[in-house]
Amino acid sequence: MITTKETKVLQGDKMKWAPMPDHINLYHREIVSAQEADDMGISASSFLWELIDVGGQVRPHYHDVAEIIHITKGKVKVLCNGEWKSYQAGDTIQVPAGAIHSVANDDVEATEQLSVFIPVQKEQPKNAFFHTVIVEADNYPKK
Repeated sequence: MITTKETKVLQGDKMKWAPMPDHINLYHREIVSAQEADDMGISASSFLWELIDVGGQVRPHYHDVAEIIHITKGKVKVLCNGEWKSYQAGDTIQVPAGAIHSVANDDVEATEQLSVFIPVQKEQPKNAFFHTVIVEADNYPKK
């Protein structure tokens, strides 16, 4: 059930980096929590903005959810399908539930990525691209 009715803005420079204790030099800012996803009526376990410091690594692991990782800054090595491969800002990794994966900083400065954790369902509804409805500008204040 959708309970959120207003647009919410999180200002990045006011968000604190929180350590991820089971990993090496990994920090995150949660952009959307499971509760916030519920309030918006969407299926998501979490949406994280992650920072991997020099020498850091998301240790090899797997989830009971699918994960989409989009590299936004720097160069990383990713363990996927049993091999380490190099990737960089702009690359996206799609990780199915149960797949072992890892991301390691492969740069001289901190790297950043966005990670979206999406619940999987045996009986999932059919997905479709979203619809947009344009609203006449006369109905809203000018910028």
